Amino acid sequence: MRFPGIIPAATTPFTADDHVDVEALTTNLKGLFDGGCSGVVAAGTMGEAGQLSDAERGVVVEACVAAAHAADAFVLVGVSAGSTAAAVANVRIAVDAGADAVMCLPPLHYPGTLAELVAFYRAVDAAAGALPIMLYNNPGASGVDLAPEVVAAIAAAVEGVVAVKECSGDARRIAALIDDTDLEILVGGDDWALEGFAAGAGGWVSGVANVAPSECVELLRLVEAGALAEARTLYARLLPLARLDMTPHLVQYFKGAMDAVGLRGGVSRGPRLPLDEPQRAILDAAVAALRAGAPVA
Repeated sequence: MRFPGIIPAATTPFTADDHVDVEALTTNLKGLFDGGCSGVVAAGTMGEAGQLSDAERGVVVEACVAAAHAADAFVLVGVSAGSTAAAVANVRIAVDAGADAVMCLPPLHYPGTLAELVAFYRAVDAAAGALPIMLYNNPGASGVDLAPEVVAAIAAAVEGVVAVKECSGDARRIAALIDDTDLEILVGGDDWALEGFAAGAGGWVSGVANVAPSECVELLRLVEAGALAEARTLYARLLPLARLDMTPHLVQYFKGAMDAVGLRGGVSRGPRLPLDEPQRAILDAAVAALRAGAPVA
């Protein structure tokens, strides 16, 4: 497999004067790899890619590549964009920075036809060269649902497509994709990771792993070992935080959780606003659930 195991979608920390905080990013990444994560996604939704300039995107990707390769891990770069030209430009930044693969939603908020989707991903493939492509199905983020038959058709037409991050929330899609394609299938939504692993997904692109990398790695190990009772017990600690992944405030929630456990989350850029008091209470309860039953240091 090219993309096995736990792959956090890394957040992007910012300095007090609103620059990318490379030192904090590198510190966070080291914790992820020390926790057993096999790779990382740079400049994805969790990384506030839409709020980064091209220059900042390059800085983030370069920092992720340096940290990952030092840990013998890999870097997927989110290259999603609303136009073919913008996506291709993002791919070129990833290639120039030494990334290992790219991950791409369908063109944002435009369903299109199969022919248009294939043409789009062929352009991404041409720009990526030897870098493999992970399709990213997240209807809530893109406005487009890549059903299993559409994924299979795109993969058959675009040579560089080798994997899919399935984020529809329907665990039945995992089995369908395994049956209908030769792609690597990864869970893309945090609150159905256990179900996705049990259905046969080989990896998890995760928000929770930014906060609890070793626990996420252990969850996959337990499922692979057939220790489902133990996996369910661990999953119960992860779920309150995992359920915050598929919300409009996922970036603020996970940055706040990182701050709560001693990592460097920090503020998010506009148009995202800070969490309000009810949201802070939800986050505090989720962090408390994660800590409940955790081994004493």
